[in-house]
Amino acid sequence: MSGPVFAAFYAIVRRIPAGKVATYGQIARMAGMPRCARTVGYALADCRDPAVPCHRVVDRFGGTKAVFDTLSPGTQRALLEAEGVPFRPDGTVDLAQCQWAPEAL
Repeated sequence: MSGPVFAAFYAIVRRIPAGKVATYGQIARMAGMPRCARTVGYALADCRDPAVPCHRVVDRFGGTKAVFDTLSPGTQRALLEAEGVPFRPDGTVDLAQCQWAPEAL
């Protein structure tokens, strides 16, 4: 499944700068589909474009997802840590410090 909806999500995710993260719900809201966080997840899990930094999207609690552990367990976390994204002791991203807040779409 792909098409214009997935393309809209990918366009937003491409804008997330290194060292920042966004949530699935945040991406859905930015795309004008506020109740479609799960669809964002499906889109990112289906994405094969290396220009889309899917690893920068986490759940609403800051949790990483195994679908992005493409090389081995912990790949998503390692990629985020390499960009300077801080994690809490419970293994979740510290959203208060690094959640992306774009100025304008």
